[in-house]
Amino acid sequence: MNAYIASPLGFSEAGRHYYHGILIPALRESSLNIVDPWQLTPQHLIQSAASLPTGPERIERWREVNALIARNNAEAIRQCDILIAILDGTDVDSGTAAEVGYAFALDKKIFGYRGDFRLSADNEGSIVNLQVEYFILASGGTIHRSLAELTQALRTL
Repeated sequence: MNAYIASPLGFSEAGRHYYHGILIPALRESSLNIVDPWQLTPQHLIQSAASLPTGPERIERWREVNALIARNNAEAIRQCDILIAILDGTDVDSGTAAEVGYAFALDKKIFGYRGDFRLSADNEGSIVNLQVEYFILASGGTIHRSLAELTQALRTL
């Protein structure tokens, strides 16, 4: 079963450490084929934009790379069986929220993981943004408060 991981964890050094050192190995133990969006676009293309000096050429290169990243991620979501969304933060990451909505529109089952104890909901009736939570639950998926709980649920698929 192919599982796309929607997550902002690749943006920071600490996030990458947790993502690659703890999260991905735990999910692989659930017998899932992990589709890692952070690996879909060659790093040298991202560096080709990041290494340019500030100015119009850099902006244009980022636009090209951004479109490639977005296309790669959309195609990977279309081809996956399920989507796992990392919901930590004071608010769900906007890219993760978009991926959740896209997966829901494609009738994919979505699982959420929120190990963050801070409040992040629209009101006391939800765990995270009410629309994100709705898409996850309406897909037949669930939101889990620990990685152990999430991996246990994934093993039953």
